Amino acid sequence: MEVMKFFVEKDESNIRIDKFLSSKIKDRSRSFIQRIIEEEKVIVNGKVVKSNYKLKENEEVTFTIEEPKELTIEAEDIPLEIIYEDKDVAVVNKPSGMVVHPASGVYNGTLVNALLNHCDDLSGINGVIRPGIVHRIDKDTSGILVIAKNDYSHNKLGEQFKEHSMKREYYALVEGRLKNEEGTIDTIIGRHPSDRIKFAVTKLGKRAITHYKVIERFNNNTLVRCNLETGRTHQIRVHMNHIGHPMVGDPVYGHKKQRFKIKGQLLHAKTLGFNHPITNKFMEFESNLPEEFINILNILRKELK
Repeated sequence: MEVMKFFVEKDESNIRIDKFLSSKIKDRSRSFIQRIIEEEKVIVNGKVVKSNYKLKENEEVTFTIEEPKELTIEAEDIPLEIIYEDKDVAVVNKPSGMVVHPASGVYNGTLVNALLNHCDDLSGINGVIRPGIVHRIDKDTSGILVIAKNDYSHNKLGEQFKEHSMKREYYALVEGRLKNEEGTIDTIIGRHPSDRIKFAVTKLGKRAITHYKVIERFNNNTLVRCNLETGRTHQIRVHMNHIGHPMVGDPVYGHKKQRFKIKGQLLHAKTLGFNHPITNKFMEFESNLPEEFINILNILRKELK
């Protein structure tokens, strides 16, 4: 356990606690510090505070970081499609049906289990069950993810996610024919008021922005490209359902009667662009649509003739 103590100087008064600690602890991101505050491991004059707490002169700030726990998740020899890899990051193409990290009783067969077998080192910022995981996509969503191999890279990539500077482009097949060729959905997304498994457009939650553009039209479906400006849970699925065009195959937000016998939504994280955490060079990667996705598109194309 590492414990750090700071005293607030006169010129540091009235500064938010998260900003204050970011200036003191240079090797940690502000998002990491905010998480430590949420875990009630930051104490000001003996009291727990929130991230927006404004400090006063002469106050004592105690910051505690627990020692990383030994990993207990087992490495598994699961095939991985590695698009790019160096000593700091890896870019992988996750198949539909694979869970990103262990949770809720699922402790094997995940992307993390595969990564532990493939990589000698992964960042430990997100704890014992999410090593290297900077961001997630749903189990039944396929596509590109970037993995951090050390804590420094994780922090740098995490900052890009928080600042919405990463390029994240998804392809989705939705029900119905969209009226407009392109548009922006800007709402608040939070937990569904009556179904805790779902998320919904609500009054309480976080702002979510999705830009979409029609790629191809079919008789009763539309292929759209969605660019994420924010990254809320189920964001594209919730937004497309909100405008009356849920994903084909979506078991949570889609139509109860599905034409195609598939296990999950036809949503693919096709493009990911980011600044490399070490070189700061912009890198962009693409992955092909899964075979199942392509097969359904070809069926719909034939019906247009």
